[in-house]
Amino acid sequence: MDLVSRVKNIIVSPATEWQTVDRETGDVGYVFTYVAILAAIPAICGFIGTKLVGVPLVGALVAAVLGYILSFVTVYVVALIADVLAPSFGGRKDFGSALKLTAYSYTPFWLAGIFAIIPYLGFLGILGLYGVYLLYLGLPTLMKCPTERALLYAVAIIVCAIIISIIIGGLVSMVLIRSI
Repeated sequence: MDLVSRVKNIIVSPATEWQTVDRETGDVGYVFTYVAILAAIPAICGFIGTKLVGVPLVGALVAAVLGYILSFVTVYVVALIADVLAPSFGGRKDFGSALKLTAYSYTPFWLAGIFAIIPYLGFLGILGLYGVYLLYLGLPTLMKCPTERALLYAVAIIVCAIIISIIIGGLVSMVLIRSI
């Protein structure tokens, strides 16, 4: 599947797209290529946005690169968490499925990163929260958990993802502050 179709389908018809994703082999290379392209959106737009508000070039560049690299770390760690938690919620352990679930659930977040290009529109990044719904919807299909336990499973993953994001955000902020 090409990238544009995957992005469109995961946003517009997620229930159908999760079925398609479930039938795929879970090629780690493809999944991380997807991450590489989409995670570049908030990194590049954030770089431009921070330059617009006067952050020095080196600081903005370091923050963008660090944020970009940490996107991969975040996807991987959240996938590990989803995989480890699966049996607790009646699902099956399958890291390939957890990786696909995590990467594709982050799609709206990365797309909403376009708003970082204009600092005053950064609040529109909240549109990325659609990824929470995508995660919830994809859990029964990819991790084979019972539908009635998917909400609690999603909440557990999201709490862990928020903690990871706070830690990563703190690291990026420290880099930015030190470079100013």
